[in-house]
Amino acid sequence: MSTAENALFTNASIMEAVTRQNYPAGTLYVVATPIGNIADISLRALHLLSLVDAIACEDTRNTAQLMARYGISKPLIAAHQHNEREVAEKILARLQAGERIALVSDAGTPGVSDPGAKIVDAVKLAHMPVTPLPGASAAISALSASGLIHDRFYFVGFLPAKAGQRETVLREVQSLPASLIFYEAPHRIQETIIAMCEVFGGVRRVVLAREVSKLFEEIHRCSLVEAQSWLAADNHREKGEYVILVEAAAAAEDEQSLEARRVLSILLEECSVKQAASLAAQLTGQKKNALYQLALEMKATDSQD
Repeated sequence: MSTAENALFTNASIMEAVTRQNYPAGTLYVVATPIGNIADISLRALHLLSLVDAIACEDTRNTAQLMARYGISKPLIAAHQHNEREVAEKILARLQAGERIALVSDAGTPGVSDPGAKIVDAVKLAHMPVTPLPGASAAISALSASGLIHDRFYFVGFLPAKAGQRETVLREVQSLPASLIFYEAPHRIQETIIAMCEVFGGVRRVVLAREVSKLFEEIHRCSLVEAQSWLAADNHREKGEYVILVEAAAAAEDEQSLEARRVLSILLEECSVKQAASLAAQLTGQKKNALYQLALEMKATDSQD
């Protein structure tokens, strides 16, 4: 252990902050676990997990291995999508008997595109306390590194696997004035991007965040029309879980800007910035100087990505 790591775990003020908080009995504790890097768990979460009477988890095998790496051994309760309602009653009975129960998923925050929400709902309906311990979230982590500038975001989660249902959901969120956040499995990433292109058009920027916090993490930003070729360029990009972020729908007054960006994105593949701006001005009727500045910005963004 490095000097800095040793100092972190022996720092009296930090450990006091961890231990002095009251952790009442008869409470369900919703605990976020790492989404990749095992170090992405809070000291408070580790302390709480060492206190509880049992841990309700999505997969007992995965959680047993994770807890073993932290040196924690607790009874585990299988709480997955097929038995949530049934196990909620058992958890509730244990809480009413004065036990502390932690609720975790395989990775990230329970109840967010993972089992857990039905259990929390049952506990809240019984007027028993629920305390969250915040931590890793793939959606928020990817959003923070996306550079999509908008005050609002809309979390969609996983899209339906069937094409018709997927298109329906995409059309429902198509015009929202908010950055859109999706989760997707690797074997469906290509078809999902194609569907997004068909519904949203190819101009909107998209951020493809693969394997967030893991060894082979990739976060790539491009237009939707360019995303297909980026995915196809490397077979490894069809492996690992994805967070997909799509920029917010443009306001009506921004439609000209979107058209300008679309035209410039095509022209910049073959032309210099100056030539692209000149041709775009002829094609769109917009001012050449403004298009030149936009082309420079697009070039700069591409070089950073």
